[in-house]
Amino acid sequence: MNTPAFFPRIGRPLKHTRNRLYSIDTPRRSLIAKCMPDHGEARAEATGHRLLREWYPVPALHHHIRLPGRSVLVYDRLPGGPDRGLLLDLLNTPDDGDHAALEAYMGELTATYAGVFAKTAELTPPEAVVGKLYRDRAAPGGRLDRYYAGRDLPLTDTETGPKASDLARTGLYVNGRHYRLDWEGTRAWLRNAFDAPVWSAISQGDPTDVNLAAPLAWLDYDTAGRNAIAGEIANFSFHTAVLGGWLVPILNAEAFARHPATFDRIPANTPWISARLRESALHIRFTDRLSATRRIALDRYWERLVHPIAARCFPGESLAQALGPYLAMRIIGVFDLARMTLEQRLYLLAKLALCTAPDFSPQRFFDLAESSCPTP
Repeated sequence: MNTPAFFPRIGRPLKHTRNRLYSIDTPRRSLIAKCMPDHGEARAEATGHRLLREWYPVPALHHHIRLPGRSVLVYDRLPGGPDRGLLLDLLNTPDDGDHAALEAYMGELTATYAGVFAKTAELTPPEAVVGKLYRDRAAPGGRLDRYYAGRDLPLTDTETGPKASDLARTGLYVNGRHYRLDWEGTRAWLRNAFDAPVWSAISQGDPTDVNLAAPLAWLDYDTAGRNAIAGEIANFSFHTAVLGGWLVPILNAEAFARHPATFDRIPANTPWISARLRESALHIRFTDRLSATRRIALDRYWERLVHPIAARCFPGESLAQALGPYLAMRIIGVFDLARMTLEQRLYLLAKLALCTAPDFSPQRFFDLAESSCPTP
């Protein structure tokens, strides 16, 4: 029996973290239904969408339905398909391909942010800033406790080898330079690092390459609202440089089923890493590798958005000081380091040592092009 033409067609579910996405086609509209098991997150998403639509391009939200055990939000479905429709897909363009679309996209993205930040940036008490990605994760009982409380990270493949707690005594060497890294002390520092007033602005809060549509629109709104500007910068930058092209597709491969070109690009975004013990000290060497597209996106983001914002809100060395705790949380508060391979874990610990060092330099940390550095 043929399905009547007026009957909606519902596609197979796609996994989106704990949520499921269903495409729905009707004679009048192409829709996407987001099924969320957490009613609180669904309410936060609907509230965030309502706020964000005043400032950024977002798809229309048509329905917010509460059902037993889940909430369903029904949006307009934006144009897209396999390897199409997200910033991720522009970043997956081969290095020898045409990058004009990415250049234009980054121009539009940074111009939109700059316009909104110019109108909404203000010094804000911590309780008025969205806390989900940073403050809540660092608080007692938050994600840092769930990942690491009562556990010690091994630094070798052997049971008797050194652990992360030993670094407070020995430190570690990163690319030949010695760093002090107190694993327990760093987590204790992060507990209070987000309790002071911060420069904030209206934003989506989690600007990853899968939350930014192409043509330009913002997706996912449960962290939308007044977000710390330093957190916004840390999130986009670290995701573009490290997580999005390498660790996220490896650790959450199912989420990229409709974007298989992501997996072809993993080698171009995988850092070279080596580590060894010498006289009880851990020596880590790494070389970051980044595809040409991710390098373009990162450099343009800093040239056109970060440096102008820093001139207004973070003069002198204050940008580095502001970014430090947010980068630290992106490094250890997104994935549990204990569940990673040893190479992945040691690389992230090396990055943690760099961003918590007294002379932390964002330019060196992200290996920004000279044109991305501020003019003296």
